[in-house]
Amino acid sequence: MNLSKYLRTCLSIIATMLIIYLGFELSFILLPLLYVFNLLLAPLILSGFMFYLLRPIVNYLQRKKINRSVSVILIYLAFSGLLVLFSIIVWPTLRNQLLTFIDNAPHLVTDLQSQLQHYQQTPVWSKVIPSESELYSRLTDSLNSLISLITNSASNFVAVISNVIIIFATIPIILYYMLKEGSKLPSKLLHFIPRRYQREGKEIFKEIDNALSQFIVGRVLLNLILGVMLYIGFLIIGLPYALLLAVISAVVNLIPYVGALLATVPVVIVALTVSPSMAIWSVVIIIIAQQIQDNILSPIIYGKQLDIHPLTTVILLLIGAKFFGIMGVILAIPAYMIIKIILVHIYKIFLSDKIEDFIE
Repeated sequence: MNLSKYLRTCLSIIATMLIIYLGFELSFILLPLLYVFNLLLAPLILSGFMFYLLRPIVNYLQRKKINRSVSVILIYLAFSGLLVLFSIIVWPTLRNQLLTFIDNAPHLVTDLQSQLQHYQQTPVWSKVIPSESELYSRLTDSLNSLISLITNSASNFVAVISNVIIIFATIPIILYYMLKEGSKLPSKLLHFIPRRYQREGKEIFKEIDNALSQFIVGRVLLNLILGVMLYIGFLIIGLPYALLLAVISAVVNLIPYVGALLATVPVVIVALTVSPSMAIWSVVIIIIAQQIQDNILSPIIYGKQLDIHPLTTVILLLIGAKFFGIMGVILAIPAYMIIKIILVHIYKIFLSDKIEDFIE
């Protein structure tokens, strides 16, 4: 009996290695499939993101005896109305600030350089800021890198526009079927799990669904509130490009912990072109808004559900960025949450009793 189990295990390993080998040898067949997968990956992720944001509204309308398909169409109409309001109320100011910022970018670099040269003459700042030649060299190198990046991006402009068109054309279709049929997905996935483990599988799917829903909805709510707080604060101190910088900060802050630091950099650079006191007040406003978000709003929205240590979060973001780029940064935390839930349940099902018996 033991010999039979040993042979089956060896045959399984050999078959797995053979499949992997054939996969590498026949990669030319898989390349079109990988291309299609990469093409659909961004629309699927964004559609899943929107699914968790809009599903509570669809469920609410369904409880009000409105057909699920009709609910989705009503949400699309409401969303179209919000886009119209955004284009009338918010977009003109945001567009003007963006265009003004682009037009004044060369002057912005010059103003920053002159301000830093002025600070260098003071005894306190001269110890921190490099010498004039070194400072000019660094600014020149940074500007050249930026110009090179813009040039390279412009060469891929057609490809980028094509991908954006594909994404925005496919998201409404994918999202419609997700909102309409999404509740049936767990029951369909249960068919791939052995019958005796289907109860545990149902619990796993439920926990994953709750964790992703709370994480996505929570992050969006927190960053919308953060963006509003920053915009009000920037207006109070008279920071240039207040709306543009608040929007950038709110978007970048979707990245946990690291996003707060990244969002501070453009704000401080713009503020430094005005005065050192403007930069200090900008940092003060960012710190106050972050403290309100982390210590008051996050416990209310997340509670105890999102139990991830900050160091774990930073490590996950670094690993995601290293292997998968920006997509890895976006998906690092949700992927960790899913894997953690699955491993905890696997431990409970297969290992907990054996380990307890071994200890005893």
